[in-house]
Amino acid sequence: MEALIVIDYTVDFVNGKLPVGEPALLIEDRIAELTEAHVRRGDLVVMAVDLHEENDPDHPESKLFPPHNIRGTEGRELFGKLREVYDRNRDHILWMDKTRYSSFHGTPLEDELRSRGIDTLHLVGVCTDICVLHTAVDAYNRGFRMVIHPSAVASFNAAGHEWALQHFRGSLGADVRD
Repeated sequence: MEALIVIDYTVDFVNGKLPVGEPALLIEDRIAELTEAHVRRGDLVVMAVDLHEENDPDHPESKLFPPHNIRGTEGRELFGKLREVYDRNRDHILWMDKTRYSSFHGTPLEDELRSRGIDTLHLVGVCTDICVLHTAVDAYNRGFRMVIHPSAVASFNAAGHEWALQHFRGSLGADVRD
């Protein structure tokens, strides 16, 4: 069984407070297309969405990045076509708040996957070399197979993006394909 994990494809990460910018805009159609396809197939689709509290000086990211994906802000909403897909299919998509890079850390993601007999994860979203990478490492350590879709991941840093794609393939044994 398979699941699609859509990681942090929000307004703030596409063109908001911590924007990936053009690379994130270029994957919009593909993320929406993959999400629709997995919903139609009856796969579990998870929106793993970064959540931060305003003025939280104790969160480790507060020293690394400007405030982003703050609870209750427009920046935390799904971006563009993905928002439309979610709105049409919200009864078939699991929303999961996450407060760290990995979609597994402090969330019920593993329990949701195991309870459905899921063994293969399709990972898409941003940032390839941060949240997608940390989710992939945790998935690998938990024994899940992975498919990474290069046309549906993006990062601030082209070199980091390419390095992560190689790492998925060479160190995590992921199927990196479209």
